[in-house]
Amino acid sequence: MKSVLVSGALLGAMVAAPAMAADLAKPQSYPVKAQVAAPAPVFSWTGFYIGANAGYAWGSGKGAADYYGVSPDGWFGGGQVGYNYQFQNNMLVGVEADLQGSDISGSANNVNSKLDYFGTVRARLGYAYDRFLPYVTGGLAYGKNTINDFGYSDSNTHVGWTVGGGLEYAITNNWTARAEYLYVDLGKKTYDNIGDAGIAASTARVGVNYKF
Repeated sequence: MKSVLVSGALLGAMVAAPAMAADLAKPQSYPVKAQVAAPAPVFSWTGFYIGANAGYAWGSGKGAADYYGVSPDGWFGGGQVGYNYQFQNNMLVGVEADLQGSDISGSANNVNSKLDYFGTVRARLGYAYDRFLPYVTGGLAYGKNTINDFGYSDSNTHVGWTVGGGLEYAITNNWTARAEYLYVDLGKKTYDNIGDAGIAASTARVGVNYKF
């Protein structure tokens, strides 16, 4: 009887062995770590750009123009070109030059003043929040002004200063849009028909740029 039981146990072991070997041969399944998506590249403001702008100005005459009560205002439009450099800490420095044709004019007491064109050459300092760029700016301003007084006309090219700030947003990697305020003081020059006169004005503008 014992021999029969031993024989049966040996036979069962022989039958089960191939099955166990087959199970051991199967590759074990282990959890696979999910792949981490690469982070989107951070936008950089560094580079040259060119663009266009349009806006409105309101101000006052200086010197004799102020004495006669002349307060010019009106629309303007033009273009700009510049370069930005963004540091690793997101601080930004840049330089920009712009030129606008204008219809900024005013009349009082038979005296008319009209700013034919004006422009600026400015430094910019900002801090980039990825695609948002708030900044301050300031530098040189210039423009040609014409004054008519009782039929007599004289023109002068003024050189003064400007200061202001703005907010720019990168719509795509190449196109940006901005809103900007500048105070422009063109000082005074001597006009043959009225004496020392000039213009100072606040300007608000919007613009677009293409960054290379």
